[in-house]
Amino acid sequence: MSSIVWSLELAPGAKWSGAIARGRLVRFTALEAGANVSMLLYNADDKTERYNMPDTLKAQYTSHLTKGHVLMSDNGRVLASIVEDGLGWHDTIGGCTTREATAAKYGTTSFQRERNDWLRNGRDNLAGELVRCGLGLRDLGPVVNLFSKVYCDEDGNTIFVPGHCPAGASVTLRLEMNALLVLSNTPHPLDPATAYPSSPVAIEVLPADPVDPATDPCVLRRPENRRAFENTWSYFALLGQ
Repeated sequence: MSSIVWSLELAPGAKWSGAIARGRLVRFTALEAGANVSMLLYNADDKTERYNMPDTLKAQYTSHLTKGHVLMSDNGRVLASIVEDGLGWHDTIGGCTTREATAAKYGTTSFQRERNDWLRNGRDNLAGELVRCGLGLRDLGPVVNLFSKVYCDEDGNTIFVPGHCPAGASVTLRLEMNALLVLSNTPHPLDPATAYPSSPVAIEVLPADPVDPATDPCVLRRPENRRAFENTWSYFALLGQ
């Protein structure tokens, strides 16, 4: 794989946001077991366009994401594709933690008292980064929870699978559009652990090989995927890019 052009270690409880150009790979690696990174995606050039969870799932006949799946926007384009995945399942339905739920499960903390040891939550983390990017709470939508597995049993109960993510597990996105990523390294809201889970996650950005429509598994996975890619290619063709 090509050399790394940028990297970051996202500490437990930390947040981050940034724009990354299309044609780049973004590799996430859990440095310890039990990682969860809640992720939002937007078109970096027009932030009114963002990840659309319902279209992504129904078009690909799935409730979770893995290698070969794409993350579709609300304009029917592909924001990112999953090109490598060591886990086979990333959650799309569990949402992110809140301040109230975090306090109820792990105990009430505050920055004023615990300083950097206070227990952060996904909603506040994501909201803070959205404001930094010129957005706000109204732009907070469904997240993708990287490294977590959640499914529904036959009785309709939502089940979190402990131990799904071992240390060293990784997943790689290929960006098909200039994308704004908003990230929160906070526990999954359904994680039954009684101690606040904390796993640092490495983020690496690398160049991606050009997409070959005739052979690319993300393009070929579903007819809906190909149409979304074609919409994306047309978007940049009309911009002269």
